[in-house]
Amino acid sequence: MPALALEGFLEMLIAERGAATNTVAAYGRDLRDFSDFCARRRSQTETADAATVRAYLADLVTRELSARTSARRLSTLKQFFGFLVTEGRREDDPTALITGPRQGRRLPKFLTEAEVDDLLAAAAGAGKPEDLRLSCLMELLYASGLRVSELVSLPLAAVRRDPRIILVTGKGGKDRMVPLTEAARAAVASYLPVREHFGPPQAPFLFPSRGGTGHLTRRRVGQLLDGLAVRAGIAPTRVSPHVLRHAFATHLLAHGADLRSVQQMLGHADISTTEIYTHVLAARLQGLVNTAHPLAEAPD
Repeated sequence: MPALALEGFLEMLIAERGAATNTVAAYGRDLRDFSDFCARRRSQTETADAATVRAYLADLVTRELSARTSARRLSTLKQFFGFLVTEGRREDDPTALITGPRQGRRLPKFLTEAEVDDLLAAAAGAGKPEDLRLSCLMELLYASGLRVSELVSLPLAAVRRDPRIILVTGKGGKDRMVPLTEAARAAVASYLPVREHFGPPQAPFLFPSRGGTGHLTRRRVGQLLDGLAVRAGIAPTRVSPHVLRHAFATHLLAHGADLRSVQQMLGHADISTTEIYTHVLAARLQGLVNTAHPLAEAPD
């Protein structure tokens, strides 16, 4: 693929859509894979026709890639060729009449309210600095539904005056307001006096670190949650920052929160992304009916 076409497309994603670094990198990988396929067929990426795109999708099936991955690759190609048409580099879009593979909607993993209570209790520990930090991390994750990247980069200034609402900068640099529970505010207040134990006092982050980033890393948060899960008697594979984000949304909806409010707190640009949690609730309710309803088992 001509470097200029790829670079131009990726620059557009950053400048016009505010795409995150990881998102841009994923688009780049998808397009390079398609470019390699075209090269093996002795064809050019920019001039690829519909037959080439269909052959590529068939190749993905041969490589046993999931329907979800194939759909994402096709979406990348649609956006890339749409960009070329807009830029006047070609007149037609070879992906215009191509539809992606059908795929089931994957439901997010989540924890029960009892399991979250067990995690919060285990995090309290004996009140040592490490316990106070872990308790603060857990309370904020569950109380706010923050992405782990948002949590570790949260500025100290966001919580300095015991706020009931914090300002969070999310994907694409977009700000949103997220309310805090009383438990989360108490956990922050208990942690602040020992914060300097983990990094230089002048660090601008709520969770400072002496590492290169200046704040706690996503990987380290994952490790801390793994250890916490073991202490709480829960399989570590079931606990992660993102699972706690899912629990936040699922439990809010289960207690009557409206979908639009949950969307705003999660920072979802499209409400269809938030609607997945209604499917979680539907599946959960169906399971309760099947196991708890007196007529669930038909008489012999």
